[in-house]
Formats: sequence, structure tokens, C-alpha cells
Amino acid sequence: MPSLAGKTIFITGASRGIGKQIALRCARDKANIVVAAKTTQAHPKLPGTIFTAAEEIEKAGGKCLPCVVDVRDEEQVIKAFEQAAQKFGGIDILINNASAISLTDTPSTPMKRYDLMHSINARGTFLCSKIAIPYLKKSSNPHILMNSPPISLNPYWFKGHVAYTVAKYNMSLYALGLAAELRESGIAVNAIWPKTAIDTDAINLIAGEDYRKKCRTPQIMADAAYAILTQDSRSCTGNFFVDEALLRQQGVTDFDQYSVVPGTKDFMLDFFLDENLPQLQNPQASKAAPKAEASAASGPANIEQIFDKIKVLFTPDLLKKVNSVYSFDLQGEKWYLDMKNGDGSVGKGEPTAGPAQCTMTMSKGDFQLMFAGKLKPTAAFMGGKLKIKGDLSVALKLEKLLKQMIPSKL
Repeated sequence: MPSLAGKTIFITGASRGIGKQIALRCARDKANIVVAAKTTQAHPKLPGTIFTAAEEIEKAGGKCLPCVVDVRDEEQVIKAFEQAAQKFGGIDILINNASAISLTDTPSTPMKRYDLMHSINARGTFLCSKIAIPYLKKSSNPHILMNSPPISLNPYWFKGHVAYTVAKYNMSLYALGLAAELRESGIAVNAIWPKTAIDTDAINLIAGEDYRKKCRTPQIMADAAYAILTQDSRSCTGNFFVDEALLRQQGVTDFDQYSVVPGTKDFMLDFFLDENLPQLQNPQASKAAPKAEASAASGPANIEQIFDKIKVLFTPDLLKKVNSVYSFDLQGEKWYLDMKNGDGSVGKGEPTAGPAQCTMTMSKGDFQLMFAGKLKPTAAFMGGKLKIKGDLSVALKLEKLLKQMIPSKL
């Protein structure tokens, strides 16, 4: 069986999440792992540092070198590779896992955040790959692996967060280009992407516990990455792999082992995969939409009833959990939902106690479907039925409220 025993693997952003799980999977083969990340002190809400990751890696059977690396800093990257090569005798594999995300539309994307995404996702990936090449050329089975999606020019993946999409696709374009450039040197360059949302501490912080229940664990990405990295670098290159499809090809049949909640079938699907679009667009809800629109057209009372029922559900505990202000633009008719100030309030027009953190624009019919449990907010967003301006993490919190309303309370 192929093995990574004795191989040295340089992983960016490996202090937690997918990067760390890939490191732990490789460590089981007694591989050498370089944890290259910025985190030296634990975030109050995001556990894990390069040092705690190193401890876990060594307990799993590997050797580890934790390096403080900001992938945007050329000197830090060069130094980390030099230290790794000196300690372990070379570099065999580079995994470009570090990434920044901001799912905001163009007006809501600060240039500082734009620069961060492009500096980490694009520049950082290019820089680490560039510095790694001389080391990889000396390896017997060298690989570069990007945590990035297949490239699709479907507008669905651009609208609503074009800055992030372009930043992420830059990683994929480097995979495409470097695979061709380095083929003759025997260096494999591939990309891996998940079919479903993956449960990480960052996702839990942004979206909450209910969201992660519909995710798979990072272990599925780790097993998929391992399957790629143990292939012959001269024959396995230039591919855009999807975790589930790849593992099925490898003979895996038990995917329930990767579910955060065993038995889950209704997974949250990930961005950028055209194969996911039919489900993300929720064709069942689309068929029901005309009827809902006809009902909504009879007058605003239906919408008003929904907001009245929402207000009844307000409790101190719910307000504390959501702690957000929403604005809704329903075919030009404005409504707000304040779950942050005082005892909470709802009403027609703009929020009265402070600005909304996100504005949701959709048809009245789709709004009714969403609060009737027939159209999921994330599916509506990814399918183009729901436009979100502002903080997407705030929008995701709305699902907590929907769970309390559906199905019997509306």
C-alpha cells in the first residue's frame, strides 16, 4: 500500500480545521508535518494554535515543525521552507490550504477585506508554490495540492460575492497553470473541494450549532487529500477532485462515517459545484412559488401575519442567540426584524432602533415559502432567489428562528 512515511508535508493554515485534519491523517503514516500558520495564541472563540496542532500531530505518530507564517510575507515563507528542509532533509508535498473568505456583495466588501482575500488566496498560494518548487524537484514523488474548487463560469457562483469567488478561483487557476508548467519536472498539481459544507470551528462560529449539524467532518477532506498525495505524481496531475466522488472511486461506501450527525441525508451543499445547482436552486420550491405569489398578491396581510407570528416567538434567550437586526425588501415593500435592541421589534419600513446588519431581497412568494419551511435560506441564496447585502453570517442565524416556526407554528 502507498504510504507517506518519512515524507515532509508543508501545510498552510494547518492550526485548525481541514488543514489540521489533513496533517493528522498524514501523521498516521509517520510523515513529517510543517504547520505553517499565524496562530500562536488561541482565539477566544476559535481554539487551536500551531503549537497545539503540533502536539496532536506528534501524538498521531508524525513529526512536526510549527512555523509562524503569514503566507503574504515572502521572508517568512522563505524562512519556513529553509527551516523545514534543514530539519527534515527536504520537502515532498505542499498543501495550499490557507484562505480568507467574505461572502459579501460588491458594495458591502471593504477594500481592506478584498485585499486580504486576494493577498492570502492568490498571492499566498503563488508565493508558497514558487518557493516550494526547487525543493519539490528533489523529491521522488512531489505534489502540490490546492484547497480550491473546479472552475465554473456559471454566474450563480459570482453574484453576491464576486470578490471572494475570483479570489478563490485564483487558487484553482494556479493549479491549472502549474500542473502544465511542472508536468515535465514530475511535480503533480491538483485541487480538492468538498461536495458538502464541512464542519470547522470557523463555520460553527459564523453560522452556529444548527448549521454544523448539516455538515460533514473535515475527515472526509483529509481522506480525499491522502488518496491524492499517495498517487504517482507523474500520472496524477492537473485534476480538480471532489471529495465524495474521489473516495467513491477509491472504493469507499460508508459516507455516514463523515456525518457530524450520523444518519443525516439533508446536507448543506457547498459552493462552486455545478452538480449541486439543481438542489441548491430547490426546484420543488420553484414549482410551488406561483401559488404562493398568488396568495401574496391578495394583500400585505399575509406578510404582516408572518411578522406577527415571529414577534410572538421572541424570548430573551432567542434574542441573545440571534442578536441581529434584519431588513427585508419584498418586491419594494420594506420590513424589518430587530432581534438585538430591547425586547425586540418587527414592523414595516426601516429599523427604528439602529441600522440592519443585513438586508434580504426576495419576492413575497419566496419569503412566504421560506417561513413555511419549503425554501431553505441557504438554498434560496445560492439559487438566486435571495439576495443578501451585508453580513452573511447574520443571515445564517435566521435559520434558528425558522426552526422554531416550522412547521406547526405558521
